[in-house]
Amino acid sequence: MRAKITYLVTAAVLVFYFVLVGSRGVMLIQSGTVLTVTFGIAVLILPVIGVWFLWKNTQFVRKANQLAAELDAEGGLPVDELRRTPGGRIDRDSADEVFAKRKAETETSPDDWRCWFRLAVAYHDARDTPRARKAMQRAIALHDGRPVPA
Repeated sequence: MRAKITYLVTAAVLVFYFVLVGSRGVMLIQSGTVLTVTFGIAVLILPVIGVWFLWKNTQFVRKANQLAAELDAEGGLPVDELRRTPGGRIDRDSADEVFAKRKAETETSPDDWRCWFRLAVAYHDARDTPRARKAMQRAIALHDGRPVPA
């Protein structure tokens, strides 16, 4: 729940920032000189890119949460079998062991979105965020019946 609140607060701050920057871009365009119009257009591009990025990430999180809920209803969520350090961090060797199991599971069933979801969790636990994201994107694509990126 804390992660959702943090995400919502961050998104709200970003939207506020986009509105603020967008209004400055409009003000620059309204000045009417060639230089300010050019800068105004450049300033307006930044919030557009930011809104697109925020939208794509929000969609990704929403779809990943839907998969997690569906997998939870099936009883297929991965069990937390990771050892922790005294400080609460995941033990690296433990994460590697679980990752090896999840990878083997995915290699035997490459078209099962459930395996890719569990692999994404294992990547995340092993602190490999880029690969975790790609595995989750693959799980979402398989679930939705869309073409799977290579």
